[in-house]
Amino acid sequence: MSGEGGADWRYGFAAGDGAIELHDGDVIPLGNIRLTAMHTPGHTPEHLCFSVTDGAATDQPMGLLTGDFLFVGDVGRPDLLERAAHVANTMEAGARALWASLRRLDALPDWLQVWPGHGAGSACGKALGAVPQSTLGYERLVNWAFRHTSEQAFVDDVLAGQPEPPAYFAQMKRINKDGPPVLGGLPVPRRGTALDAHAWLHDGARVVDTRDAAAFAERHLPGTLNLPYGRSFTTWAGALLDYAADVLLLVPDDATADRAARDLMTIGFDRVALAVDAASALAGAPTEAVPQWTPVAAAGALDAGTVRVLDVRGRSEWATGHIAGALHIPLPELPARLAEVPRDGTLLVQCAAGGRSAIAASLLRAAGVTAAENLAGGLAAWTAQGLPTLRN
Repeated sequence: MSGEGGADWRYGFAAGDGAIELHDGDVIPLGNIRLTAMHTPGHTPEHLCFSVTDGAATDQPMGLLTGDFLFVGDVGRPDLLERAAHVANTMEAGARALWASLRRLDALPDWLQVWPGHGAGSACGKALGAVPQSTLGYERLVNWAFRHTSEQAFVDDVLAGQPEPPAYFAQMKRINKDGPPVLGGLPVPRRGTALDAHAWLHDGARVVDTRDAAAFAERHLPGTLNLPYGRSFTTWAGALLDYAADVLLLVPDDATADRAARDLMTIGFDRVALAVDAASALAGAPTEAVPQWTPVAAAGALDAGTVRVLDVRGRSEWATGHIAGALHIPLPELPARLAEVPRDGTLLVQCAAGGRSAIAASLLRAAGVTAAENLAGGLAAWTAQGLPTLRN
């Protein structure tokens, strides 16, 4: 584990667990292979990369395991400690440390392969490429971060346009530093009954419906939060669930219950108390639907003044174009900003393509904004109909 970055960033459990703390220049030998640690702060103060050398062939490194420092087409974002973990005055300092780390690469050859820790879709940068690996020479040609010759211009650029950080990043950083709880095995949620689900809802506890958005919109138990189980499940669970509170999962089958609980474990959420078959919970129970609006119908209602729009996309998306008069609250911020949401009249929730807005509508309805409804297809469907947007 990294021993760099100062006392505040070293792993609190490393000494007690017998871990070896690595410093810049330390070498891990693996037969003829050498992994050499390189301290590259910026994304975080303790961050290490590793150069890889095949000693049987040469004493020159063949590649870099760049972690969260250098990606294909991008670099690690230095704002997460301040924006997600709320560690004050670390954002600009991190950006300047990242600039200095990039300068360390100036002396390295173009042939070095670059093996990053993340690819497209990660929230650890703003423009990560989908190609799984690159070379340092190619990144010098195409990666925006290498085009800057001024430190201040780089600092301004790397801090601009970063996506909203998932809320669970703060939790992740704490667990990484202090150590995780020892579970003793993979979580297998206890199975509950329909009565359990209804009792949880009656008590105001969190019930998460993991069915797809279309099924939820057609029919669901009032007060439930819809987090469809799929690729984005942990992203939105980590952003919207309270880490201090147990949850009950409504699932389409037992396999989904087990997979969802294990996926939640990977983001440090170990509070799945029960899993209940969704079909049995819905059978014979009072249910409700989430009305779905077409863009044309929504435009007409906006002109008539009978609906308001809530845009839950990120800030960079909002800046590229939005519906006139819309209120803007990015989805990860919605739980903390519910007081800003109007509760009089119909509230039409909108995102880019309808996925995030469906989640947001379920969250709002569970929080008592019962007139929250969904713009099907989002802004993509809106613009496909030739309807206007504003930029500012």
